[in-house]
Amino acid sequence: MAQLWLESYPGDVPTEIDADHYDSLVDLLEQSVEQFGDQVAFTNMGQTLTYRDLDQHSRDFAAYVHGELGLRPGDRIALMMPNLLQYPIALFGALRAGLVVVNVNPLYTPRELEHQLKDSGALAIVVVSNFAHTLEQVVDHTPVEHVILTTMGDQLSLPKRTLVNFVVKYVKKMVPKYRLPHARSFRSALAKGKHLSYQRPAVSGEDIAFLQYTGGTTGVAKGAILTHRNLVANLEQIGAYIGQELETGQETVITALPLYHIFALTANCLLFMKLGARNVLITNPRDLPTFVNILKANPFTVMTGVNTLFNALINSPGFDDLDFSGLKISLGGGMAVQRSVAERWEAITGSRLLEGYGLTECSPVASVAPHNSKGYDGTIGLPLPSTEMRAVDPFGKEVALGERGELQVKGPQVMRGYWQRDDATAEVLQEGWLSTGDVATQNEKGYFTIVDRLKDMILVSGFNVFPNEIEEVVVSHPEVVEVAAIGVPDDRSGEAVKIFVVRQSSALSKETLLAHCRESLTNYKVPRFIEFRDELPKSNVGKILRRELRDEAGRAA
Repeated sequence: MAQLWLESYPGDVPTEIDADHYDSLVDLLEQSVEQFGDQVAFTNMGQTLTYRDLDQHSRDFAAYVHGELGLRPGDRIALMMPNLLQYPIALFGALRAGLVVVNVNPLYTPRELEHQLKDSGALAIVVVSNFAHTLEQVVDHTPVEHVILTTMGDQLSLPKRTLVNFVVKYVKKMVPKYRLPHARSFRSALAKGKHLSYQRPAVSGEDIAFLQYTGGTTGVAKGAILTHRNLVANLEQIGAYIGQELETGQETVITALPLYHIFALTANCLLFMKLGARNVLITNPRDLPTFVNILKANPFTVMTGVNTLFNALINSPGFDDLDFSGLKISLGGGMAVQRSVAERWEAITGSRLLEGYGLTECSPVASVAPHNSKGYDGTIGLPLPSTEMRAVDPFGKEVALGERGELQVKGPQVMRGYWQRDDATAEVLQEGWLSTGDVATQNEKGYFTIVDRLKDMILVSGFNVFPNEIEEVVVSHPEVVEVAAIGVPDDRSGEAVKIFVVRQSSALSKETLLAHCRESLTNYKVPRFIEFRDELPKSNVGKILRRELRDEAGRAA
């Protein structure tokens, strides 16, 4: 089928990008430092890090892991911390040493952490002290030989560092006891690295930059092999697609999603490094009053997030009083953006909430709504430059326009494969096409719409029911804050729809909500069961975990 989407591109968007614009992510850093020097690169807890500071500190870290720890290009190093200034230092330091970065969710259980460290073969880890107790439980059962320990306030000025670390440990009691006798401190690593020589290793686009783990909620987590070229291609694609709205050296981006997640890593850290932007790191976005105050103190031009984050902000006191006059781009990804959230966001901020689509295996972005589009349309936009997308039937044949099929993606941002999992790689990658597991349709203008995940589909009396459709209807009720829809076993229909709802107040009854659903859904799609909850289970980036709800329902059956 022809690439219909190209006809719908804004006039200033190219159809192709140069995936080799930078030799590597190390080349990206070096060029940004040369161009932006003393401009602020990152801000966190009121402390700033200029591009030149980042250059020096990351160089010191690279010298340390090579000269002191003896790590060599291709060795893996794990980073286990939230959004702190230490993260970009360790990230670029590791890449400058030719290492492969293994991003780790700090909230992992010991079982999850042990699997990832074993599977990746990580020889070193940088971990913030708040989560050192988790590492202590498993480190002796992993290949890890070197532990570099940091604290929340490590990169702050001395008075602020002392205060933050005291409050975190002794007032808020956020640092459980741990024992890692051979751990070295992050600050001492940088100090020692300053006096060691650094020789830049040869790093090419085909070298592995990240083992980015995914799929933990559906089975054993797998490491997606992402090369330097994969990441360079994706930041070039996103930049070409939305970058016409942005000015080099003039932007401020809010990074509330964790940098260890591929969305923020690419769309925030790497893209805005290229643009010479000021990146405001939010360490704890769940603390909404503090988050809103940070936004007030830092006039911003770009914000990325997931639907739940945008929803939480628009329902937070004081958010609608902020100055949004400089906001140019709001970008949602990671999960479907709901119409009610998108429309309220635009009404409050004056900025359209652009929806993007991607997955870890695509570094991660595959498509985005055009920057000149007007209003919410429920699609995931158009494939990025140098990207092909199609919907196929179970036999791999492309379906007709408007028909549902599994979405496949092809482009320079698609991963090389899964780390040491040739079987899993073969299941999703054939002839360059990545099978996403998402059900999609394409219209005559080339726009794609995600219907749902194949594995989330609910089968009611032989009819396919897609949870996103149910959730979209339920959340349109003004008293509904959040909702998740799953299928539960039913003797009569095979499966029935059950929804879990967070409501504004107890005034909303099941009967009222059912009546609301019946107005927009055919009978077999109307939820049979409704359960009100105070909150819904979410991933580290705020995505609602339907699988956890399904498992819980299965245990209760």
